[in-house]
Amino acid sequence: MPVPVPRRKTLLVAGLALSLAALLPAVAAEPPPPARTGIHKIEHVVMIMQENRSFDHYFGTFPGAEGLPEKRGALPCLQGKEGPCVRSYHDPSDVNHGGPHGELAFKGDVHDGSMDGFVRAAQVSLGKQCTDPDDPRCGSGKEDGHDVMGWHDAREIPNYWTYAERFVLHDHMFQPNASWSLPAHLFMVSAWSAKCTDAKDPMSCAAELQSPDPPPDFRRHDRKGAGEVVRPRYAWTDLTQLMHQAQVSWRYYVAEGTEPDCMDDDDMVCAPKAQEAATPGIWNPLAWFTTVHENGEVANIQTLDHFYTAAADGSLASVSWIVPSNEMSEHPPSSVKAGQRYVTGLINALMQGPEWESTAIFLSWDDWGGFYDHVVPPSVDALGYGIRVPSLVISPYARAGLVDHQVLSFDAYLRFIEDDFLGGQRLDPATDGRPDRRAVVRETVPILGDLTADFDFDQAPLPPLLLPLDPPPGPASRN
Repeated sequence: MPVPVPRRKTLLVAGLALSLAALLPAVAAEPPPPARTGIHKIEHVVMIMQENRSFDHYFGTFPGAEGLPEKRGALPCLQGKEGPCVRSYHDPSDVNHGGPHGELAFKGDVHDGSMDGFVRAAQVSLGKQCTDPDDPRCGSGKEDGHDVMGWHDAREIPNYWTYAERFVLHDHMFQPNASWSLPAHLFMVSAWSAKCTDAKDPMSCAAELQSPDPPPDFRRHDRKGAGEVVRPRYAWTDLTQLMHQAQVSWRYYVAEGTEPDCMDDDDMVCAPKAQEAATPGIWNPLAWFTTVHENGEVANIQTLDHFYTAAADGSLASVSWIVPSNEMSEHPPSSVKAGQRYVTGLINALMQGPEWESTAIFLSWDDWGGFYDHVVPPSVDALGYGIRVPSLVISPYARAGLVDHQVLSFDAYLRFIEDDFLGGQRLDPATDGRPDRRAVVRETVPILGDLTADFDFDQAPLPPLLLPLDPPPGPASRN
């Protein structure tokens, strides 16, 4: 049987332990980190970029927004190449065709501020492309360029309208560039679109609105010499460089599939090309940036399944971009419902995850897709702004039901990130350590609004709003 320990020995051991403890320095409990305040309550920014819709096309009849100018009389009626004008109308179609959306199309649509060139631009583009009589874009009626005047409301996009009603809608969000998708996606990560002669030298880059270096598979002549691939040169400074220096985490999520856009300014739709996270493209240009390679961060560009995992297990990066594949992009002729279903799934995943209360979602569309919008874009430099696009802020700290009338562009997203995570540092060639030739620091132009106005950081956090992936049609708007 066990031998009992004498009580005297137990007391001696206890006394020795107390004596040793007295000789050791006191170890204070580590204080909790200070509570985050203001903008710093947002620990995760998620930017969801969809494709090719104008503001009037999606929210032109939304209550309280500067939408279709019906108060001036009848809804707008725009003249095409010939025949009667085409009046703005409710379009119940799930598939639209839109119009051209490059630099020349922008100038034609805006038409010196008249905003009346949309139908003509679409018809001219169709006339150049329609060599196949069975092409559904080349019929008559609205398929002959007329559907650029169509608009949707909660009957077709009920979830988007619900997000606008419950969170924040921007009615003066302008595409940052007056042309097509690739420059818009370059602006989303760098606040600039440029063309460079040396991939290692930011000072070799000059501003380029329509034709920055495209991915190899978008070139008419993909190869030179003995099969050498012509690679884009994106040498200027992008936001990931500033985040790398400040040790701020980021991810760029790519929905693999195809991408549809065209290099030719007059084209509306062209043959899809493969899109993969490991294959840079027009919606996935970040992997061509010199900084991303030099910093060893190419692996931060990932397939979309990694996003769902991060949202579910609470491992979101500080900053995330999400780009779609063609099938759910809403880029004509892709399905509007398929795009809304995909976006709802992304937002539901964030709302169901453990980091919802520290997240801000910025949802927008990269360009206007040729669809009508009546507001004349302001000019800030040689590259933009472009035509208005839809934009929403979805966050537990969003001011519920706000329609924000500030003038904004995608540069405001980058400014918010810089203010939240980088102490206000800008993509400024005078201060960012990698000088380039950008003439304007876009985040600081006086006309640009401040997205912090869309938040109330003192309010009780809004609860998640989980919406069905396939919702029934909402009510008709009053127009």
